[in-house]
Amino acid sequence: MYEPIRAKSVHSTVDGPNPDFPHRSREEELDIQLAGHLAALLAVTDELRATQASADLDTAAERLAEQVGRLRGGPAPARASGTRRERSAAALHRRAHALAGRALVVAASRADTAAAILAAERMDAHTAALEPRALASR
Repeated sequence: MYEPIRAKSVHSTVDGPNPDFPHRSREEELDIQLAGHLAALLAVTDELRATQASADLDTAAERLAEQVGRLRGGPAPARASGTRRERSAAALHRRAHALAGRALVVAASRADTAAAILAAERMDAHTAALEPRALASR
């Protein structure tokens, strides 16, 4: 049998929101989330650049750094140079594709056209890099 809850929830405040506690808007939260996804994509892109030289990856890294800086409201993010982990190019492309997809979802929900276009372009580039012919030529 169902018995109704008689006590107040411990998850809600009695007096409403506490003015001493900082709260962020949904848009601010989405900015933080999108910047995080793009920063992670930038890190994987830099790792790919260390394994293979490509003008496309150089351009993408610069555009990603610009977007992360814009979303964080400051300078471009710090980047590691010359770091190389022992992962295959295919694994890096799969990781980058997944990160670009996450960034695209957040950018779309935030209605950030520039970030959405960049994420979609990166998804396409990493999908193309994963095609059998592209991997066989490396």
